[in-house]
Amino acid sequence: MIPEQAAAAAVPSQIVENAVRVRNVVKKYEMGDVVVEALRGVNLEIRRGEYISIVGPSGSGKSTLFNMVGGLDKPTEGRVYIDEVDIAQLDAYELAWLRCRKIGYIFQTFNLIPVMTALENVTLPMIFAGGTGDDSIEKGAQILGMVGLGDRLRHKPVELSGGQQQRVAIARAFANDPSIILADEPTGNLDTKTGIEIINLLKELNAEKNTTIITATHDLKMLDVSDRIIHIQDGRVSKIETRAEANLDVGRLDGQEVG
Repeated sequence: MIPEQAAAAAVPSQIVENAVRVRNVVKKYEMGDVVVEALRGVNLEIRRGEYISIVGPSGSGKSTLFNMVGGLDKPTEGRVYIDEVDIAQLDAYELAWLRCRKIGYIFQTFNLIPVMTALENVTLPMIFAGGTGDDSIEKGAQILGMVGLGDRLRHKPVELSGGQQQRVAIARAFANDPSIILADEPTGNLDTKTGIEIINLLKELNAEKNTTIITATHDLKMLDVSDRIIHIQDGRVSKIETRAEANLDVGRLDGQEVG
């Protein structure tokens, strides 16, 4: 089965309401004679266009769940569906195809290629997806303009601030019009003011493009703009709450309310 068929085979004719479905997911890691159960029967649904934050202490299984949703790892038991495609049933090539076209990734450390310009970093995923050079350059420039870097197309990462590098990373994540953006602590290496700018940018793009955004974060400011907050504890979903239900004390910055 070619990747396009594999990615579409399980999708019903009607519009899919859930971007992600996690069903009874267990993940075990063998460490010598010890078996570590990182996830213990997780069930979760994330609707298309939602802005979700996943939170939990170190060792809770938060990162493991994040990697499952991103197709970076497969469950020991259970199922993970991306746009109703059971990713556990895909081979390596099909999974790479789905990740390239369906999911955009934003990392805490930016992960830009240092020898490439901002424009080249953004167009690279399009080329991997089979885009042509001229079309990719035009689209890359458009996306960089959308994130406020229209005048930094030819700058390399070392010539950009941390906030500007993260904007390039966001533009790269949106390069192939993914249905899901996974953001792993996207404000972790940024100062407070720049972090707020990045959070607001992600929220704007979420609203404009109806892209599902899933973050793993400890940043209260990011939780403050989330539709729902998913708490992970000891490998299980311990609580799911809306922003209205969450008791957040985000605070103030430079005399202005944050959030």
